Amino acid sequence: MPEQAEGTAGAPTHEIRDFLRRRREEIAQRWADEPLFRAVFTVSRDEAVEAGKSVVDALAHVADAARVEDPDAAGFTEVREQLARMGAARSRAGLSAAQVSGELAALRPPVENLLVADLPEDAPAGYVRECVTTLSVLMGTLRVVVMQTALSEGQALIDRQRLQLLEVATPVIKLWDGIVAVPLIGTLDSARSQVVMETLLESVVEQQARFAILDITGVPTVDSLVAQHLMKTVAAARLMGAECIVSGIRPAIAQTMVHLGLDLGTVVTRASLADALKYVLHELGVGIVTPAANGAVGR
Repeated sequence: MPEQAEGTAGAPTHEIRDFLRRRREEIAQRWADEPLFRAVFTVSRDEAVEAGKSVVDALAHVADAARVEDPDAAGFTEVREQLARMGAARSRAGLSAAQVSGELAALRPPVENLLVADLPEDAPAGYVRECVTTLSVLMGTLRVVVMQTALSEGQALIDRQRLQLLEVATPVIKLWDGIVAVPLIGTLDSARSQVVMETLLESVVEQQARFAILDITGVPTVDSLVAQHLMKTVAAARLMGAECIVSGIRPAIAQTMVHLGLDLGTVVTRASLADALKYVLHELGVGIVTPAANGAVGR
């Protein structure tokens, strides 16, 4: 409430606000000498000074709103934006969220020392303690904001790497003119099934493929959702003008599809990838020459 913000409860936060604005340049200069500050927020010292000023302005904004304990306070938006700009550099430096948050604790003592020296000499001891405590809480909240941002960046990096691994683990092979195949190995989940569909359809367009073989010989089992994804992939390929052949269906997978009541009547299936390729080549009118038993070429 307004009266409370201007009264005893609001006085320390406003004292901190005014202090930060008065000593903005000096605080920024001191922080710029900290190697970790530069690693977290910027690179060069000159840039670090400017970044330090931005962080001090953000802290003053938060103190002005008397929200020193709130990491979601509007004043921290600039801090998060500054951190986002330096996310790649922190990743290259190998700084974890815990390291960043822990080392940033070193930024608090210089500011506290400045604050104590800046307060009036006749300020009551209790008021000095309140101001120091308020500043400590504010700096602690800054650490929380930095750690939250670092954790979010770490999770985003993990998600990107996981997607890249899924794409690498889902190669599309050109077997023949107009024939592509996706040999799947390992466990299929919904995310990977989606990647399979997208990768296969892109390849159908790029290769102008008439046939696409989806070989699941190396997939031990699938759940109901993944089975439905596979059927949707077959249907999507058909809409793109390609016939999709599913090969290597294991007994467990076949039972799952039957239990789900999936309509396999329009889906071409073959026992193995070799059988699927033989079927496709026949459909294309390509003759297959097999070696005779004595080493001669049979016709």
